[in-house]
Amino acid sequence: MSVESEFVAVRRHGTDGVVELVLDRPKAMNAVSTAMARAIGAACGELAADPSVRVVVLSSTAERAFCVGADLKERNSLSDAELVRQRPTTRGAYGGVLELPMPTIAAVHGFALGGGFELALACDVIVADETAVVGLPEVSVGVIPGGGGTQLLPRRVGAARAAELIFTARRVEAAEALALGLVDSVVAAGQDREEALALAGRMAANSPVGLRAAKRALRLGHGMDLAAGLEIEDAAWRTVAFSGDRAEGVAAFNAKRKPEWPGV
Repeated sequence: MSVESEFVAVRRHGTDGVVELVLDRPKAMNAVSTAMARAIGAACGELAADPSVRVVVLSSTAERAFCVGADLKERNSLSDAELVRQRPTTRGAYGGVLELPMPTIAAVHGFALGGGFELALACDVIVADETAVVGLPEVSVGVIPGGGGTQLLPRRVGAARAAELIFTARRVEAAEALALGLVDSVVAAGQDREEALALAGRMAANSPVGLRAAKRALRLGHGMDLAAGLEIEDAAWRTVAFSGDRAEGVAAFNAKRKPEWPGV
């Protein structure tokens, strides 16, 4: 089943709970216009509310790019007042991906720059192919990363490395990106989507309740001191310990059969 909007497609893969959120403005290399940002935010809202979705893969239909960031042609036409009015819409797009409650995987090829890389950084795992070029070049055009980059990049690579990358505005090719931890794996050219979907399938075989609780504990506990982090983990544990998924998982293990997760 698939649901289409003007710049985004939502495609379900079989019945295993893997859903693909596809950036679909290929003629503009997925430059994020106001309309596209609105579509991303709306799609994320629907996915977040759907308990049948276990894992989301963020991918692209553009041959040469995952996403090149903000639509600077549109931005050039906006007045200051229009830019202020646009801001909640763009924040809704990046925040929508970041706040998805289930695991998310970005399938990156070609250019993932500025807001495009920030969409990938908002995901839990980034699978890149060997053509990928990533970076946050915003200071080179007089702005700063505004889709979460100044906060998400340091959480991936540390404060000093993030500062160097943001202040120089440099682009990083796939091999170096992997070495620096900007992406999590590099695959052959053209294989990013297939590898991301395969990884999503392996994740989706596990408990939907467990996946969401584990993500919540990982996200909320990051940056906390150990004692606070353990309390967050305990709270997440309590949400799954008495769930139908926990009962089914234990029963399936003892019966040596594949679990049939109720998802509650």
